[in-house]
Amino acid sequence: MAAAGTGPGPLAGVRVVELAGIGPGPFAGMLLADLGADVVRVDRPGGQPLGIDPARDVTGRNKRSVVIDLKADGGPDAVLDLAERADVLIEGWRPGVAERLGVGPGPCLARNPKLVYGRMTGWGQDGPLAASAGHDIGYTAVTGALGMIGPAGGPPAIPANLLGDYAGGSLYLVVGVLAALHHARTEDGSGQVVDAAIVDGTSHLTAMTHGMLAAGAWQDRRGANLLDGGCPFYGVYETADGGWMAVGALERPFYDEFARLLGLDERTAADRDDPARWEKLRRAVAARFCTRTRQEWTEVFDGTDACVAPVLSLREAPAHPHLAARGTYTEHAGAVQPAPAPRFSATPGALRRPPAVPGADAAEVARDWDLPVPMPEEGSR
Repeated sequence: MAAAGTGPGPLAGVRVVELAGIGPGPFAGMLLADLGADVVRVDRPGGQPLGIDPARDVTGRNKRSVVIDLKADGGPDAVLDLAERADVLIEGWRPGVAERLGVGPGPCLARNPKLVYGRMTGWGQDGPLAASAGHDIGYTAVTGALGMIGPAGGPPAIPANLLGDYAGGSLYLVVGVLAALHHARTEDGSGQVVDAAIVDGTSHLTAMTHGMLAAGAWQDRRGANLLDGGCPFYGVYETADGGWMAVGALERPFYDEFARLLGLDERTAADRDDPARWEKLRRAVAARFCTRTRQEWTEVFDGTDACVAPVLSLREAPAHPHLAARGTYTEHAGAVQPAPAPRFSATPGALRRPPAVPGADAAEVARDWDLPVPMPEEGSR
């Protein structure tokens, strides 16, 4: 496993305030920190209800932490002092919470007109559900994204919380923040509020599918389409030892290689061209995969253009030869974790710091950000 890299990252010199939360907000802060930004997380007294030790929370890496009680005298002013010196502030509370606490966009932008104020929510800052509670599964449900995933004869499959929270949420917040930061740094630019709603981002992710639907190339139901497991040469199959292999042999040359290596006879392989015979082809493919173990099939398809890969667990993935060779995973601060991504030739990112412990960096942040008064250490209040 590769060691953590060293480098300033392309966002070196960018200051970010992260008002602590859970889920997509912290992940967005981690991504900005991995890219080199100086991310200071403002923790609340008592910490977050994550249920894990903050020192093991990978999304807290490359950050520093201060503890501020926003309900105490001087708490909001301390956050505004940070915002005044920052380029970006991100928060993931329900609409109106930051305003009630005195750290909403109004006072922050009054102190720092160039500030990018990023807001991460599920439902967005307005709309009938804006003030309602929610989670990834509900956001992806109403966008149609969750309904696309899963077998035709079964319920929708839940892709953990990767699709809504992180793909439709965190990544869109980071894209929005960086675009707004670019604007703020132009000659006539100004700060602004970025409203990153998971329902918006997840809906945006379905753009290609909506185009296919409009063109008549996608059926609005599960397990009936080219990319949702509906076709037998784009799906997963169980092996003799209970493992799984993923098949993505869409293009004809790749499919021909797949059929040859799998051991399909020419007549059976030709069923690819007739969707009415896909179920027969699926049964034939499944029967062949059941004759060998996952490792044996991995060796058969390794290094070919058949577009077949073993389905690995989280613990298995770091040892995959390709991922190991690229250093896709690394071990840092005693934990195996994904290395920073994407990669840069001139300004590579790095794992510079272990996950932040609430309040541990107060004095260091006060010094580096030239704050008017020292911040209390956690446990010293």
